[in-house]
Amino acid sequence: MKLYVGGQEALSPLEFAELAFGVGIDIELFVGSEDESAEDRAVRLDAARDILRDLDGPAAGFGTALMHTAERCRMRPWKAAA
Repeated sequence: MKLYVGGQEALSPLEFAELAFGVGIDIELFVGSEDESAEDRAVRLDAARDILRDLDGPAAGFGTALMHTAERCRMRPWKAAA
């Protein structure tokens, strides 16, 4: 199955997210990184929530879904430690 956003094919999930959000939005803001501290995570999530308030409907929904998916992946006990 091929995924297209605005007529451009997305070759990876990250590329799909970048195309769906558009240029200038940092995907890592919504998903974080595995080595971030609890304090860094709290600051990042506050900033992400502020940006979500300014985004239009579909982009805001996608950003929210990214945040929830990233959080669920972090909570999996079988995920290998970095």
